[in-house]
Amino acid sequence: MSYFIKPEEKTPLPHYWEMCVGSCHAATALRADYREQLKQAHEELGFRYVRFHGLFDDDMSVVLYDSPSPYMPSDKVKYNFMNTDNIFDFLVSIGMKPFLELGFMPRLLASGNQTTFAYAGNITPPKDYDQWADFIEAFTRHAEERYGADEVSTWFFEVWNEPNLPSFWTGTQEEYFKLYAYTARAIKKVNPGFQVGGPATSINAWILEFRSWCAEHDVPVDFISTHHYPTDDPMWNNPGMDLMAILAEKGMDAMSKYDKHIMRKMTRRARKEAGELPLYYTEWNVSALMGDVDHDIPYAAATIARILHENFGMVEGYSWWTFSDIFEEMGQMLGEFQGGFGLMSYHGVKKPSYRLFELLHELGTEPLAVESADEDTDSNVGILAAEKAESIQLLVYNQNTKALGQIGTETVRIQLPMASKPSVSVRRIDEEHGNAHRAWEAMGSPLYVSAGQLKTLHDASRLESESLDADFSDGMAELSVEMPPYSVALLTIHK
Repeated sequence: MSYFIKPEEKTPLPHYWEMCVGSCHAATALRADYREQLKQAHEELGFRYVRFHGLFDDDMSVVLYDSPSPYMPSDKVKYNFMNTDNIFDFLVSIGMKPFLELGFMPRLLASGNQTTFAYAGNITPPKDYDQWADFIEAFTRHAEERYGADEVSTWFFEVWNEPNLPSFWTGTQEEYFKLYAYTARAIKKVNPGFQVGGPATSINAWILEFRSWCAEHDVPVDFISTHHYPTDDPMWNNPGMDLMAILAEKGMDAMSKYDKHIMRKMTRRARKEAGELPLYYTEWNVSALMGDVDHDIPYAAATIARILHENFGMVEGYSWWTFSDIFEEMGQMLGEFQGGFGLMSYHGVKKPSYRLFELLHELGTEPLAVESADEDTDSNVGILAAEKAESIQLLVYNQNTKALGQIGTETVRIQLPMASKPSVSVRRIDEEHGNAHRAWEAMGSPLYVSAGQLKTLHDASRLESESLDADFSDGMAELSVEMPPYSVALLTIHK
């Protein structure tokens, strides 16, 4: 396969994938190991915001009985922002900001007792919407007083999480819209400049209905948020069918046989439905299935590269779910590699996905046009090209949906005009490079790793730079790079 790089043709290349990163529920942000890993992800990968479920869960103690003793029930409640302050103070101290997912429902404000996940987030509507609005107003006002209006105006207030799924919201769509209205108005009462949005749905759902309802009822909306994963493909293509029905009809492997362009297709529709409002995907990953090995192997890196390449220009911000396998939705899973959503393992071993974001962070912001010389319009190979200082960077990937199996090693030839023969270095992510999971398997996939084994895994994760020869003739440099299946390579061409 042959490609031409055109330095004279440039279009914007914002690092929109660095806008935000997800994490486990808010209470884990009180842990030292969580904080160490988040700080590392911020400094090395450029993530600016962090988003988590459970900001208002009972393990955060935000709503308590207003009585002489915390053990005594009372007809009144009091608000307590000690733990939220603790988290926000830390984020501000390391140069990050919260992307505030407002949920779940504090037990003392809830209309029911249905919960989700091991940490028991209450997923019912409020028993009194006015009381909920009072709580939101108090929370927002406290944040403004503590951090200042200028700071909080850069935060995002997102109402709830995936209310289109019964596992996260027991109310109806209309009840969610009511919750949103009370919440948005309470926030704007404190400061009209604070940013509030939704509907925070899965599978790009409810965007048109949400915008229409808010316009009809004069409810403020500053941004649209939603979620998607490639494994959403069968649900996205079968609207009205829930996941269990699809799995019963098509089997579990239906979720792994997705169109490799499915994320681009979903984003195009969401972009159109969002209209002029900013569009944020506040959850995404290469698979929505907890325990999926795809999260831990080079396949993830190649898939991320394709998704981000194909979604340029359509999204204001992406939030990868999640930065760490410190993750307790079903209880903390066992094993250093257990198919968790994180970019890092429980003990901070960097997965191929982490290394991909590391390479992306290094990309310049002055992109270059890439033109294919081949007739194959649906190639597994893609190239992102950028100019940075005295070099040209080419991020090359070879990806297809793994379950479809239609992929092989590709020889990628690249031509670009140069004044003289350049020196070229390359860093790779594939089965042999940057793949700590492979090293873990070689040691017998231990559930608990020793200090020595952990060092071996950290070493296996690192990316090494190699030299790559380039031909040069008549002002044109030509490179050739072998790309195995599910691989990524960053070529740095020094002028």
